[in-house]
Amino acid sequence: MELVPIGEVRSPYRTPQEAPHQGRFSDQLAELEIYPQFAEGLKDVEQATHLIVLYWCHLAARNTLQTKTPFGPEIRGIFACRSPSRPNPIGFCVAELVGIRENRLLVRGLDAVDGSPLIDIKPYSSDLDSVSGARIGWFKK
Repeated sequence: MELVPIGEVRSPYRTPQEAPHQGRFSDQLAELEIYPQFAEGLKDVEQATHLIVLYWCHLAARNTLQTKTPFGPEIRGIFACRSPSRPNPIGFCVAELVGIRENRLLVRGLDAVDGSPLIDIKPYSSDLDSVSGARIGWFKK
């Protein structure tokens, strides 16, 4: 298996501790810089209001299998939570597309640390991607 970064995240977060637990609840702007060799793939992306952003959590630990979440003292398996520390630290975020300038996408609601390699971006559709009533049994608001 080979992953090829398509670009890099430019965000105001310099460390994982500065990043929000969920980007969706942040008003901060970030920039997705798409490398020139992949810029043609941006055709029609401006027609999406939101994007699924997949990125590599390059500062995360890769040997963590259990962790404490920000939502309580219990220890959870990493496959039962959304910790960035995991064997393959792939980050997933739905971000609002605010603007485009050549090969740079301005987005709101991203939780990635500055310098995170971009793995992929895809248009988000509430019709296709939202599952009504989905929940995590242990998570309580």
